[in-house]
Amino acid sequence: MDRRTFLRNSGFLSVSVALGGLAGCGGGGSDLPPLASGGNWKFPQSVASGDPSPEGAVLWTRVVPADADDVATATGAGDVSIRLIVTDADNKGALGSNAALAGRLLVDSRIPVHARYDHSLRNRVTGLAPATTYYYQFQAGEVRSRVGRFRTAPARGASVDQLRLIFMSCQDWSVNHWGGFDHIARNEDAELIVHLGDYIYETVGEAFQTGAVESRHGALVLPDGAFKKGSSGAKYANTLADYRYLYKRYRTDPRLQAVHERFAFVATWDDHEFSDDCWGDATTYDNGSYDAATGKADNTRQTSRRRAANQAWFEFMPADVKLDEQTTGFETLRLYRDIQWGRLAHLVVTDQRTYRADHIVPEALVNPASGAPLGEIGARYVVPQTTRDTFESLKMAGASADDKLSGVSILGRSQREWWKSTLAASPATWKLWCNEVSLLRMQLDGTDAIATLFALQSVSTLAGNIEAALASTGGNAAVASAVVAAMTAGASQASAVAGATAIASAAAGSGNPVAAGMAAGLSQTQAGIAAAAFGAAAAASGSTAQVAAGAQTIAFGYIKPDIQARGATSSFVQASGKAAALQGFFTRFLFNCDQWDGYNAERKDLMAHLKSAGIRNVVALTGDLHCFDAGVVMDDHDAASPQPVMVDLVTAGMSSESLFTFYADAVGAVSPDLATLIYYPLSVPVSGVGTLNLRFNLFDYTMAGHPPTLDSLAEQARVRVRSGLAALGVPEAALDATTSAVLAGLKADPAFSTQLLGLAQQLAGISKNPWIKWASTDAQGYGVVTITPDGLSCVFKTLNRLAGNQAPANVIARTLTASIPVNAAAVTMSGD
Repeated sequence: MDRRTFLRNSGFLSVSVALGGLAGCGGGGSDLPPLASGGNWKFPQSVASGDPSPEGAVLWTRVVPADADDVATATGAGDVSIRLIVTDADNKGALGSNAALAGRLLVDSRIPVHARYDHSLRNRVTGLAPATTYYYQFQAGEVRSRVGRFRTAPARGASVDQLRLIFMSCQDWSVNHWGGFDHIARNEDAELIVHLGDYIYETVGEAFQTGAVESRHGALVLPDGAFKKGSSGAKYANTLADYRYLYKRYRTDPRLQAVHERFAFVATWDDHEFSDDCWGDATTYDNGSYDAATGKADNTRQTSRRRAANQAWFEFMPADVKLDEQTTGFETLRLYRDIQWGRLAHLVVTDQRTYRADHIVPEALVNPASGAPLGEIGARYVVPQTTRDTFESLKMAGASADDKLSGVSILGRSQREWWKSTLAASPATWKLWCNEVSLLRMQLDGTDAIATLFALQSVSTLAGNIEAALASTGGNAAVASAVVAAMTAGASQASAVAGATAIASAAAGSGNPVAAGMAAGLSQTQAGIAAAAFGAAAAASGSTAQVAAGAQTIAFGYIKPDIQARGATSSFVQASGKAAALQGFFTRFLFNCDQWDGYNAERKDLMAHLKSAGIRNVVALTGDLHCFDAGVVMDDHDAASPQPVMVDLVTAGMSSESLFTFYADAVGAVSPDLATLIYYPLSVPVSGVGTLNLRFNLFDYTMAGHPPTLDSLAEQARVRVRSGLAALGVPEAALDATTSAVLAGLKADPAFSTQLLGLAQQLAGISKNPWIKWASTDAQGYGVVTITPDGLSCVFKTLNRLAGNQAPANVIARTLTASIPVNAAAVTMSGD
């Protein structure tokens, strides 16, 4: 073998070295398979690169005979060697084509391709110069792959002015579209892409995968597959052939290929690379088991399936990691690693599935209200915080003395200590945590929510009562409002009328309305709400507005506080007949305990480390959640005065259905009475088109608590309105103009501009998540991060939805920018 090239096949990773500016040449050693010859070859998944270092990167391809199926395993093809060439000449014009590379060759290596790895290869190229763009290409016989490109990292310790990267996650083949990849390949300028997992989805035919999808994405058919339940319905990948099939099929899309050809990836996995909401080799398709006597819980373990999933990820992702095929367990890959970008940025990549403990609350725990297991709702989603806290304490109390977090950990002890030491020792200004699941606390106070919903629902009834009282008050809406207010607070009609009359007299004579109402026989509480309703109505202009103002004052000035104070025992809840059904909701809930909210003790431990060690400028780049979020992570979210420690930026999925859709679909089964926390049904007649039926998104305001204006409320609906119009047959050329016209009509409609706007503002007022600075829960898209020594900015790019049965020509719907100053855990938002 030539002295300037060595090839090592250890854990399926070959290495090519360029030395002294000369090409490393394949030597034809006897340990290599025969060199491919002739023209009967193809590269059906194109090429890819990943994990750039100052010396090189990992390069990937898959090569099979030209007559083989693009996706099926080429069973008749044996081992072979192919050629890899790398140059630093400018081959931008050839990028993504099969044209021959021009320029001097720095690497010209013979690379083995093994059938046992499904004819895929991973080659680490080293010996290159830092901060340099290189072009590469594979050649099998007379057939060339497409040209790919990567950029090496700056030298360690180098001063760097800027790094631009794209981060993304959650690209379900089976729903929506992949136009975002095409836009990235054609328009974005970045050094690398951070992929945070859910590169594939292990299921086919799940409920969340049955929505509209672009026609170019045909149905997936797993080679083996196993039914999730019974003998029909959704299937899941169950064998190595199944997982390989998914990667190969996903990677046949030319738009995803184009992104891989142009950008080096830094990738980790999340759950769907193995199994939804997994931990270790445990799945959550069923509820598992729970022994109340011992407190022991477990889920179904599938070790061989986990190993198959690991191997397929390893074979198809260009990551600088090795596969341990000798171990008999499921921990065959160590994904956690770090990548330095000079002294500017340090990427810290974690694995939050392999080592994590079971979810804090067992899915098999019996719900006392129903006698059935909790399942995912109640164990992993919409979990009472007191339940989370109780089980976390029990698990920590039963842990070994050397690691109290062992039963409540996402990272596991070894990775946790590695994370701490890596961040503490980092010389970089910015530490970018490639983090799969959100760190932001996402909670809801159920008592506030129910009180607000009851108040909202009472407004129309109260308005009717005020209108009915106008006849007895000479048409004086302010006095009528005071009468209804006092009666709502428990006064008799006679006392209410006397008190309202006294209040009106006091107001006219600059007296004390509350004291006057009490002197007329009202209690202090009754007089207070009556005076407030009188004043609000009197201040409004016009009878209709006065009635509305009086009704809203009573609803939110008396009914809401009464329910907040009394919960299910409030007379308003009791009178509704829903007290029993709502009893369990008068508490604080955590929306998602599959993410860091379910592992609060370890999150606090990590934040305490950053705080005590004075480690600043830590920013998590996060996926998984299928929504956009930007906010700060607190040292202890339950403290009286929590302090911000780091920032979390969460990207929506590239195509996967949104978080809003998940909760809108699920809320009816939880409690139909709570549906308004998530959405509001809206029917909009569109002349010449039909009726647009929407579930208007209110979850953004329940989650993040930023009151909308009329303009921002309408703008939030733009993507859904545009998509709905497309589904009704509006041609794409007319979509944007028609959408704008519909939104303008909505803003002019009092039902939207007053009722729905008021509802959204009230929901924003009950949010208990002040650390979330922005949320967009019904979106697809990605983030573009620009880092300089002075600050970090992230442009969140929301994608338009399907235009009929294809990706929209106008892919980007809107952009918003999160800005983070150096040395401060703070986020400000700007943009359209």
